[in-house]
Amino acid sequence: MVSPNAVETEDEYIHVQFRDPDQFDEIRTPDWAENPAHSVSEGSEVRMGRGEENDDWKVESVLLKKSVGEEKAEEEAKQIVEKIES
Repeated sequence: MVSPNAVETEDEYIHVQFRDPDQFDEIRTPDWAENPAHSVSEGSEVRMGRGEENDDWKVESVLLKKSVGEEKAEEEAKQIVEKIES
């Protein structure tokens, strides 16, 4: 399983980054990822990226509500990635 590269608290959310956004040609927040994300942490969003050489979508980062706290956000983000990429 992939581990977070960075965990940063922003104004209204905690950004848990799993992969460098520069490795992707396209990054989206797909609607279908909302269900597995919300099943772990209500209000979270998943940003997915796709590279030029590979059509597979991979989780680039997960955004969680700031109220979750950084430590819990990292654990919940890992759970979300596991649900999506397994």
